[in-house]
Amino acid sequence: MNPFTAIDHVQLAMPASGENAARDFYGELLGMTEIPKPPELVLRGGIWFESGKVQLHLGVDGDFHPARKAHPALRCRDFAGLTKKLRLAGIELVDDGSIPGMTRCHVHDPFGNRIELIAE
Repeated sequence: MNPFTAIDHVQLAMPASGENAARDFYGELLGMTEIPKPPELVLRGGIWFESGKVQLHLGVDGDFHPARKAHPALRCRDFAGLTKKLRLAGIELVDDGSIPGMTRCHVHDPFGNRIELIAE
């Protein structure tokens, strides 16, 4: 029996007061929707986003260091459109053809966290 059915969310760290930069990147550029945090967690700072069944939570870390290796991998409906939008916004994309038959790239959020984008 498999004990897990899905990933509920992925949490990434960010520095204090990074919410607006997160909104610009995750909301405006990636097209995710900001969702409200439970009232009990609002005072901690941070921000949450979702797209379909995918949730990303960004939490404030007082000793913040970006995740350069660990990363979420997001499957994209319109990979070509999204990567074009990111390039036009000046976001550096690193294409990765190391897995045969898979179209993917890596980007970094405004805090330096690595994000993998995969074409469906």
